Amino acid sequence: MTQGQWNRRDWVKGVGALAAAGAAPLAWAQKPISVGFIYVGPRDDYGYNQAHAENVVLVKKMPGIKVVEEENVPETNAVQKTMQGMIAQDGATLLFPTSYGYFDPYVVALAAKEADVRFSHCGGL
Repeated sequence: MTQGQWNRRDWVKGVGALAAAGAAPLAWAQKPISVGFIYVGPRDDYGYNQAHAENVVLVKKMPGIKVVEEENVPETNAVQKTMQGMIAQDGATLLFPTSYGYFDPYVVALAAKEADVRFSHCGGL
């Protein structure tokens, strides 16, 4: 890679590192936080999902953070159900739905209902 050129994987790794750094202060909170990551395909797809999953390994090592992952979630109302489950069952307060197709209407609709949950959409929106 030449200087000044970033491929998608490098960009996702950078975003993952920033997300981990941004979540670091939360790790010192009294109560551990639960962070959910949702993948449209398998975590080991040698692409976008894997780039996220590789960074999730780093987030899992942070104190005070519980990571919940779900893979092979289609861009249908299934993602909304997955996010609702992560919130209700796992206490997720930060969600990373990692597919562009999750955003509208699924993330938008649930974000309107869940004011205490932060949604970080990874599709560039």
